[in-house]
Amino acid sequence: MSMPFYASAEQIMRDRSEFARKGISRGRSVVVSTYVDGVLFVTENASSALHKVSEIYDRIGFAAVGKYPEFESLRVAGIRLADLRGYSYDRRDVTARALANAYAQTLGSIFTEQQKPYEVELCVAEVGESAEHDQLYRLTYDGTIVEEPEFMVMGGQADSLTAELKGTFASGQSLRDALAVAVRGLGSVGADGGGHRSLTANQLEVAVLDRTRGKRKFRRITGLALTELLPAAEAGDQPAEPASADTPPHDETTA
Repeated sequence: MSMPFYASAEQIMRDRSEFARKGISRGRSVVVSTYVDGVLFVTENASSALHKVSEIYDRIGFAAVGKYPEFESLRVAGIRLADLRGYSYDRRDVTARALANAYAQTLGSIFTEQQKPYEVELCVAEVGESAEHDQLYRLTYDGTIVEEPEFMVMGGQADSLTAELKGTFASGQSLRDALAVAVRGLGSVGADGGGHRSLTANQLEVAVLDRTRGKRKFRRITGLALTELLPAAEAGDQPAEPASADTPPHDETTA
């Protein structure tokens, strides 16, 4: 009679964690940081259709790394939850904290109850009336939720990139300066021989939650608008095209 396979609960959780971390580390990093007028999202993403950064609600943005089908399903669920809460109560009742708690419960349940955990890491950000009220929440594959103070890095070589940004990030930067810091940080990792990569506008996905805008704070920065914001070394030879118009969150995709 063969002996049944047995693994301790501790070993199972450890194996799931290692599996999820490996999947997340294979992706390109996402940098989320505050700046003087709101929250900035920057990531490497050559795809024009599969976004890593999206709008969730009026003041709330979403960024993710990992398996696209998995975090895309979470993004859509977050939009539906926000719409339902805003319709049932008031639009002011939709907060990043409530969405982050819902995501944490979902990810925690998947991690403990399903055989395969989600290979994702998320950021839910909300722009406030002032810089002191901006909120950045990090959610990991096991449902852990952490509020980050000013900036955060997810995916890829996150530890190296975080160390790089600690030496260059400063509170209250302009959009141009905050973008330059994020792009230089992204270019500092991933090059052969440990060198520095020069990232051009068509390699980047950039968006902001801008507190100076009207009701909807989310705005993508693309085309000529992005080229003009980048340092000369990173801007490259880009075609002169206008910045894309805002689209409703239901029409966006995420990568």
